[in-house]
Amino acid sequence: MQPHAGTDLDPAGTITVLSSGNHALDDLMTLPAAAGLYAWWAAAEVFPALPGPAHPTDFGERLLYVGLATNLRRRIIKDHLRRSRSSTLRRTLAGLLLDTEHYRTRRTDRVVLVADDEIRLTAWMHAHLRLSWCPHPTPGAVEATVIEQWVPPLNVVHASGPTRAVVQAARRSYSASAGPHSTERDEPTSS
Repeated sequence: MQPHAGTDLDPAGTITVLSSGNHALDDLMTLPAAAGLYAWWAAAEVFPALPGPAHPTDFGERLLYVGLATNLRRRIIKDHLRRSRSSTLRRTLAGLLLDTEHYRTRRTDRVVLVADDEIRLTAWMHAHLRLSWCPHPTPGAVEATVIEQWVPPLNVVHASGPTRAVVQAARRSYSASAGPHSTERDEPTSS
């Protein structure tokens, strides 16, 4: 999706482009390798406790998350649709779905899904989420305002509201799911 001719890339123009349509995740051939913002959408019943703003033309869809990327194609395909290690969105979704999907995690330098569950989460995302994007030369210049105006429930850095605690609890559950994190060094035992 390219910005419409003459569209201002101020926050309002960016929201207009992000709202103009969304794509199934198996339809990302036109996703550009350019800087920009992206928005994740889901049917209202996917996370009923996390009501996001309705899509302006598809009222059954709700906004979940807005992010920025220096390269939209790489960020979406290589991170959000592949690895929990480099995607807060994936870790948050996994945390929200732990009780129903029973994802398994392990610790590296952070908590990540085990390989089989990375695949299962990607399949879940393909089945339940849609994506829109807006190429933008300086996405960081508008990201905070877009999030403040839209208040997507999975964004906690710039967003506030009643769902923030639910999302933070899901993130804590996900982090705790790999078991205790030892910060102490193993001390040698004497024989």
